[in-house]
Amino acid sequence: MRYARLLVAACAAAVSIQAQAGLFDDEEARARVEKLRAEITDLGKRVDIASKNQLDFANQFETLKGDISRLRGQVEVLTYELEAAQKRQKDFYVDLDNRLRKLEGGGDAKPAADGKSTAAAADPAAETRDYEAALGAFRSAKYKDAFALLGAFIKAYPKSGFQPSAHYWAASSLYQLKDHARAAELFGTVASNWPDDAKAPDALLNQANALAAGGDAKNSRKALELLVEKYPASQAAQSAKARLKKK
Repeated sequence: MRYARLLVAACAAAVSIQAQAGLFDDEEARARVEKLRAEITDLGKRVDIASKNQLDFANQFETLKGDISRLRGQVEVLTYELEAAQKRQKDFYVDLDNRLRKLEGGGDAKPAADGKSTAAAADPAAETRDYEAALGAFRSAKYKDAFALLGAFIKAYPKSGFQPSAHYWAASSLYQLKDHARAAELFGTVASNWPDDAKAPDALLNQANALAAGGDAKNSRKALELLVEKYPASQAAQSAKARLKKK
């Protein structure tokens, strides 16, 4: 009888220990679940922060691109103004020299060899005025008018020192009008006819842009390679090198 009582007591103790162990296991599992939930919540917050930072970086990048575009526009305008000032100064001295020759010779200047004269030779001030009017239309984003005025200028003043720039801005007008094929051709004319002009490297870069926009990736790459080969030290060539690495 005593033995039976001891056996019952032992069984009861074993059941109690198992119940406590089960309770401990449940509490440990709950603790682990809560810990995992906390980690998931923390990870979610970190993802949200990373996404926000990525968006901020993207916005900053777009802002920087806009600033660069604006600064390039300012550089182009300043370059134009410098060219125009140099041209006016040159025309002034040419005109002054012609006047002095007339006075020294006591008569009119000799006619051209073929007996013809152009408006550009007769009136350099008109040449500068017409060029400024054409470029003014481009700066005002009147690209159709700009292209028409620049085309008229190119025909009227074939010997003008503004010819490279006139072709360049005419090509730029076509590019803005999304006439990429003709823009690429005209940019190529600048680079081939006036390879020593300051705009030649940019003309090749823009030719590559126009070709790419028109879907001609092969010739776009060739234009970039030619740019790097002919004008390796130019800023345009640095841009071309970066683009070639990505292709």
